[in-house]
Amino acid sequence: MKNFFGRVFSTIIGNLLTVSVFVIILFVLIFVSALSAPTKSVKEGSVLEISLEDPIMESDMDRSVSIFNMSEDSNVFLQDIIHSIEEAKSDDKIKGISLKLDKFSGGATQATDIRNALEDFKKSGKFVYSYSNSGNQLSYYISSISDKIYQNPLGGTLLQGLSSNIMFFKNAGDKYGVDFQVIRHGQFKSAVEPYMRTNMSEENRLQLSELLNDVWSNVSNSITTSRKISPEQFNLVTDSLYAFIPELGKEKKIYDVLAQENEYQKMLFTKLGLKEDKSKTDFEVLEKHTIKVEDYFETLSEKSEKDKVAVLYASGTITEGDGFDGIQSKTYVDAIRKIGQNDKIKALVLRVNSPGGSANASEEILYELMQLKTKMPIVVSFGDVAASGGYYIAQASDKIYAQPNTITGSIGVFGMIPNAQKLFNNFGLDFDEVKTNANADQLKSLTTPLSPTAKNTMQKSIVLIYGKFVNHVATNRKLTYEQVDKIGEGRVWSGTRAKQIGLVDDFGSLDTAIKEAAKLAKIEKYSTESYPKRKDSFEEFMDNLQGKNTEAAIAKELGSDGIRIYKEIKMMNEQKGVQVRLPYNIQIQ
Repeated sequence: MKNFFGRVFSTIIGNLLTVSVFVIILFVLIFVSALSAPTKSVKEGSVLEISLEDPIMESDMDRSVSIFNMSEDSNVFLQDIIHSIEEAKSDDKIKGISLKLDKFSGGATQATDIRNALEDFKKSGKFVYSYSNSGNQLSYYISSISDKIYQNPLGGTLLQGLSSNIMFFKNAGDKYGVDFQVIRHGQFKSAVEPYMRTNMSEENRLQLSELLNDVWSNVSNSITTSRKISPEQFNLVTDSLYAFIPELGKEKKIYDVLAQENEYQKMLFTKLGLKEDKSKTDFEVLEKHTIKVEDYFETLSEKSEKDKVAVLYASGTITEGDGFDGIQSKTYVDAIRKIGQNDKIKALVLRVNSPGGSANASEEILYELMQLKTKMPIVVSFGDVAASGGYYIAQASDKIYAQPNTITGSIGVFGMIPNAQKLFNNFGLDFDEVKTNANADQLKSLTTPLSPTAKNTMQKSIVLIYGKFVNHVATNRKLTYEQVDKIGEGRVWSGTRAKQIGLVDDFGSLDTAIKEAAKLAKIEKYSTESYPKRKDSFEEFMDNLQGKNTEAAIAKELGSDGIRIYKEIKMMNEQKGVQVRLPYNIQIQ
């Protein structure tokens, strides 16, 4: 007995020591990550360097929380980058901008916003130069605004046009015994095609082809205008992949100078008029006169005005629930109510970057926005994607802004209930049941085929929700039901087409929408306030400790292809019930 208690006591002490060590390490990591970096100052005759190596976040809602990233102050958002470029335009200490955009990982509309800001910056007469080792199409799209493009002789950019490829599951379902029971409304509602077909329908091929051609036309027109080359010449470059070979790219006026990076730095040293220092190399002198955009933003200060314009960032899939993973209805309903209760807030801008999701959650959010609209003007700003449910929640707006490359529309509804009975049978699993009513097992089980009554009920529900969706759009956009129905049926549109058919009002950035909201609220001096409000990083990390980082772990283990399959399966599970969602995840490559 004595030995037993000794072992128990030693085990308890050991566990306590382990927990104590973990807690100490955790707090040390938090303390280290919270230490602010030394504040940088801007020297006379400096160059602003923009590299954009990390994924561009639009708000705190895009922040990922982990044990290694607890800092609340290190995030530089899209608006911060644009604001920095605007401030640098009139900053006498900044002589120009250096772009180093090897692998831009943002979206097409984010690239457009940054490019537009750079184009405006050039009106100051200051230089914009760029250097690339090996870039992608969006990084070149931004860099093409430069006075000169410097390219590594052994690098290259894969300018090749756009493509989009879709994964189909029907054969896999047939092979392994999963029946994807789907019901949809609208001939273009192709969200369920991957579960019903092995290739694209003609309707889907049509809408995707028009979408890709609209986006590529916008991108290529901007490039050809800046580079002063003909559309025919640029098409030859993309069709022949000339930009991938630097010598050919220079010959075809895609690049101006082929040079190593240190040669590019020497050029900047001369352009800035820097003087040699015997105690330092020229590169060290240049480094002292180079300030990165994230450091430059830290030197800027924003006045906090009494009147506020709230910006509600709605990014990700729309689901029911309470949390910060995507657009969870309870979180956003609470945020909208708090905005309405804040007397300092005079207007709201809803920033949408969502493919949609749950019909019920979308309706919940829209209802709250409609209540808020009775108190203040609401202006909507679309990012890369504002389709289906993402378009649905925009229907309490006084004005909608998009970019030409925005993916929007997809006014349609579908439902899916997978039946995996055969799959389980193949594993030797059988099912039997008892029930009190004829359809007690319907619309919830993964092992039950849809009865005629359940299928008819689902169809009625989808038609009802589609009608409500169309009515919301018709009322807000001042169109007839028939007009919306004609451009609806689940069809996806580019921002360019959306403006032509009346789904959006005008082209403009988030900043354009904020200025319009202030104008409608009749306020001249204001500052912005972001919603929803997230918990502090440590509290959220502790909440998420039990498996919330699954996706990151899978991505690390399986790579990009593996995580794509995981996301498709996850999306399949999320699509149970009635959905107002974009046709699959459109990946433009």
